[in-house]
Amino acid sequence: MAYLNEKLKIKHPIIMAPMFLVSNVNMIISAHKSGIIGCLPAHNFRTQKELETALKELTDKKIKFGMNLIVNKSNTNYEWQIKSVLKFGCDFIITSLGNPKNTIELAHKQNILVFCDVTNIQYAKKCEDLGADAVVGVSSDAGGHLGQISSRELTKILKQNISIPVLSSGGVGDYKSYHSHLKNNSDGVLIGSVFIACTESGVNHKYKQAMVDYTDKDIVITSKLSGTPCTIINTPAVQKMGTKENWIEKILNKNKSFKRLLKKIRFIKSWKTLEKAAFSANYDSIWCAGKSIKYVKSIQPVKKIVEQITKL
Repeated sequence: MAYLNEKLKIKHPIIMAPMFLVSNVNMIISAHKSGIIGCLPAHNFRTQKELETALKELTDKKIKFGMNLIVNKSNTNYEWQIKSVLKFGCDFIITSLGNPKNTIELAHKQNILVFCDVTNIQYAKKCEDLGADAVVGVSSDAGGHLGQISSRELTKILKQNISIPVLSSGGVGDYKSYHSHLKNNSDGVLIGSVFIACTESGVNHKYKQAMVDYTDKDIVITSKLSGTPCTIINTPAVQKMGTKENWIEKILNKNKSFKRLLKKIRFIKSWKTLEKAAFSANYDSIWCAGKSIKYVKSIQPVKKIVEQITKL
């Protein structure tokens, strides 16, 4: 039995990955009913009240779910986010982009598991030393913010060098890719992009249809949105925007103070840009997605997507 099945009491060792602006309560509920477990990004909620409304609905319905928290200093909402998550509880927390020490200590007091996003062995060992329950190997195959090592190779390296469970993130979207990860000794997988086009998702039809119409060859990497390499669909709007930093941005990034300020500005700007693209009917099509969109053939319910991946 895979680690996720045993620890989280789910049928399939699959986490529906937390997706910026995409993941919502309906998707988490459908994941639960389909024998997997969903993870909701805390940063998808602008206010503490909005976050707590979502948490209350899930806990009242006794839904199994996890929360994703950005734990570095750029997340100025961390304090109220962790406070709300601990207040209502969840099954696990995935930490991203920072030192997870505080989150691990607080979560473990309430028997909440903590999985830490990692892209290399050095950080994985630090997370293990801090008491993480598992690590999530964010590979070069991942959608959104990605790593530099292929999923197969990263899982192999992590399994050889740490003793805690290793979850794989990136490149899964059908039965073959799913079982390939499990055969590679992954203790569970995170699947994201193929769920963007689910009927439960609240993003607009254009975004969902783009998941069907474009392929993995249309995925490009840019740092212009958040300052960190991120995968997006190479639409005409993206081609017009460009994916490379201009000379001013390159100069600013060489100065630590300016770099931090630039990242904050970019985050706010990219949030607004991606939000409009995801939810407004008439807006430039700048959409996040990973290479696993090659597996998306139609817009379907979460249950149907899970069935196709697990071959129920």
